[in-house]
Amino acid sequence: MVTMKGLPMTYNRDMQEDKVPLFEAADQLAGSLEMACAVVASVKLNPARPASAAEESWVVATDLAEALARAGTPFHEAHQIAGRFVLESVKSGRKPADWTAQEMRRFAPEFTADMAGLLDPKEGMKSREIPGGTGPQSVARALAEARQRLTEMTL
Repeated sequence: MVTMKGLPMTYNRDMQEDKVPLFEAADQLAGSLEMACAVVASVKLNPARPASAAEESWVVATDLAEALARAGTPFHEAHQIAGRFVLESVKSGRKPADWTAQEMRRFAPEFTADMAGLLDPKEGMKSREIPGGTGPQSVARALAEARQRLTEMTL
């Protein structure tokens, strides 16, 4: 497009030079798609590994900040509280599951008892149940729609 835009109306000689990059890009794409097919056909997933990693990490920090904000704490304060909470946890070597609701309230009175449930990543994912979201039901719907489209394309 840039090449076309920069040419005067009657000067079309440079149009011969635009084909090489286009064909090279097509060749690169074809090779990439072949590799993607090989990966998808041979991959073996182990769902326990990412689940374990999520439980030991602080992927729930955003869920905590959002819960504080929904409870009435201004978001910039909620973000700071959650950040201090995660920093203290990392410094003391504690995982999310190591905290009780009482300990959380002692850390910051803005935490409520039900927010302790958000320390489980599975609970945090449930708050993402919107169209296009990452909640389990939203993902299941998106996968079903994608499978349906693929089935229709192959018919």
